[in-house]
Amino acid sequence: MRKQRALAPLLLAGLLLTAACGESGSSGTGGSTGASGSAAGGDACAPVAGDQLVVLEDDQELQNADNIVAAVTSATAAANPALLPALDAVSAAMTTDQLIELNAAVDVERQSAEDVAAGWVAESGVTDGLEQGSGPIVVGAGNFTESTILANVYAGVLDAAGFDASVREVGNRDLYLPALISGTDLQVFPEYLATVTEAVNKQVNGPEAAPIASGDAQATRDALQPLADQVGLTFGTPSQAADQNAFAVTQEFAEGLGVTTLSELADACGDGSLVLGGPAECPTRPFCQPGLEDTYGLTFAEFREFDAGGPLTKAAIQQGEVSIGLVFSSDGALAQG
Repeated sequence: MRKQRALAPLLLAGLLLTAACGESGSSGTGGSTGASGSAAGGDACAPVAGDQLVVLEDDQELQNADNIVAAVTSATAAANPALLPALDAVSAAMTTDQLIELNAAVDVERQSAEDVAAGWVAESGVTDGLEQGSGPIVVGAGNFTESTILANVYAGVLDAAGFDASVREVGNRDLYLPALISGTDLQVFPEYLATVTEAVNKQVNGPEAAPIASGDAQATRDALQPLADQVGLTFGTPSQAADQNAFAVTQEFAEGLGVTTLSELADACGDGSLVLGGPAECPTRPFCQPGLEDTYGLTFAEFREFDAGGPLTKAAIQQGEVSIGLVFSSDGALAQG
């Protein structure tokens, strides 16, 4: 299984390990004409093998907004006015495509997370004109590639802003969130907006609290901060960069139908000939098959069980076993060759 954050939409358990599944919306079922105007469906929507995976845009916001966002202990933010602006400079500069490339550099090219992060900081220009602060800051990292990269990016930018920043790997959310809230061992953490919103929501309002995260990043951030105030956390401005559930096809499949969005896929493949791949929970989880059906009007000939955005699902898409499969939007495997 992939990182604990990415699996949060599948597992709503505990006070601190929670994330809301995407809420289903509504849309028409579409017809049988592709985006290019030519008839589609049937064999045209069957799986097509290919090496390059591409994510179809979630244009109806089925998924919650798991944009990268800086989480800071409130006392630290108040005592260090230069800290949040430095972290928000990262959010303003980072894109999902860049995050994909950073992950690929570590996971595929086998560069170190520290070197990859330092290279991005040096090339991005985010350190230009930063307000200066001082003092030690510990940035936490989860035990997976992306979190380690982002923690080192944060540390590099904070160093440039005059702080003495270090990175400490602290594992999954049930370990690091209490440490961040206490502020004794950690002061900063690169978080995922919707997932941490629901974690804090459950902590403040109890495990049965109604979900408050949505596909709107700013609205989710606005709903989060009043709850975060109650546990002593402050959150920065969400980045455009996001790591959330996504649905990928091969480039050959997308180009053959002329589709770039899930709505266009529904228009092109309204006859139910698509084969969907994903984790065992997919047929019953709102963010997965039911969400695709309810939000986009997609129908499927078959569901095939693999893993949650992992190598089995990606291989099944590439090998032409499924038409479309669940992946994660910043996966290094999505890097363009």
